[in-house]
Amino acid sequence: MGWNTNLRWRLPVICLLLQVVLVVLFGVFVRYDPDADAHWIEERLSKNMSSDLDNEFYFRYPSFQDVHVMIFVGFGFLMTFLQRYGFSAVGFNFLLAAFGIQWALLMQGWLNSFEGNYVLVGVENLINADFCVGSVCVAFGAVLGKVSPVQLLIMTLFQVTLFAVNEYILLELLEVKDAGGSMTIHTFGAYFGLTVTRILYRPNLYQSKERQSSVYHSDLFAMIGTLFLWMFWPSFNSAVSNHGDAQHRAVINTYCSLAACVLTSVALSSALQKKGKLDMVHIQNATLAGGVAVGTAAEMMLMPYGALIVGFICGIISTLGFVYLTPFLESHLGIQDTCGIHNLHGIPGIIGGIVGAVTAACANTEMYGQKGLAHAFDPESFKASWTASLQGKFQAAGLFVSLAMALVGGFIVGFILKLPFWGQAADENCFEDAVYWEMPKEQNITHHSEDPTLKPSEP
Repeated sequence: MGWNTNLRWRLPVICLLLQVVLVVLFGVFVRYDPDADAHWIEERLSKNMSSDLDNEFYFRYPSFQDVHVMIFVGFGFLMTFLQRYGFSAVGFNFLLAAFGIQWALLMQGWLNSFEGNYVLVGVENLINADFCVGSVCVAFGAVLGKVSPVQLLIMTLFQVTLFAVNEYILLELLEVKDAGGSMTIHTFGAYFGLTVTRILYRPNLYQSKERQSSVYHSDLFAMIGTLFLWMFWPSFNSAVSNHGDAQHRAVINTYCSLAACVLTSVALSSALQKKGKLDMVHIQNATLAGGVAVGTAAEMMLMPYGALIVGFICGIISTLGFVYLTPFLESHLGIQDTCGIHNLHGIPGIIGGIVGAVTAACANTEMYGQKGLAHAFDPESFKASWTASLQGKFQAAGLFVSLAMALVGGFIVGFILKLPFWGQAADENCFEDAVYWEMPKEQNITHHSEDPTLKPSEP
């Protein structure tokens, strides 16, 4: 079989076509939210607001900045650990995120903020679009190094659409609480990506095995991504929480869970390696699992010690996953998970969904207060039929819906991406920047034409 990786017509056509369509759709459907409209001054006066500081922008923009950095810097650099795939990790992450946020604004707007035939866009919509792209970045980690940028754009198009539908079902129909997206972002993104990479299984991927490892400087760059994600994760889990105590509580719970996760990840990494040496893969990834797992219950009364327990458990489970589960999945199930997203997002996401269901089911007026309980679980109209047990059941149902949407959607999208005309590289040329990038002409840089391990990509 011939592998043609020439993107000269494929990539420009798909990029320009998608952007033109987005411009037209934005022109027809998208308008400013009242808080961003020039009529805001009239809106403020009619609602007796004291100053422009009551504008939603001032509450949400700091969190938006943090989440935005996580998407473009955190996820981008986290995936630069491969020794010869740094350009692609950061560059393709940049590409899919830039497209994804535009499509997410439309899809989420049509489903959640469609008023008077228009999608009204404000700063909270920008945060939600970043959340959607966060799920896409998670799935990207599973197929990293094995797909072309055209495949990534197609995958992003479908995944954003499915994400918006899944989010609508969970948050609007089931009224699930998932502030940090353990279910909607991490569980959905992880199992969608794992299903896609299973369908795209490459039996001869061992031919590029030597490029799947890291080198000293690539691991340092990846650690930059880890630190950005770790520092800003409290903003990620609290960005769309209710103003006041809920947002404050989400930051504290996330902070505690992340801190505990670091210690247990380091402990397990040392315990499982010869001579007690640390594995950088575990430090880059497992240390973040606590932020994933506390997401659903972040704004609930989990209590600081509860958050520490969640982080403690996830540090152990995630590290064990990297040591034992990832090799098992590849050798026995054909799941070639490049970045180990199952251990960082998949399993912790499921744990987060379970923690959220249990925490919600245990909610009571003694813990929250009558008004606090109403504000935490249904701030608009506290229904007489609501019970904590019922909320817990809906939370559990939401986890199963996310898994089902991810598996079915990933199965369909995987077969679409498997078509042979998307410019994907041959098995022996995977995990190599030079396939899709012009490489700097420096003495220490390996060029595509000079590397004997790279087979000709064009027939």
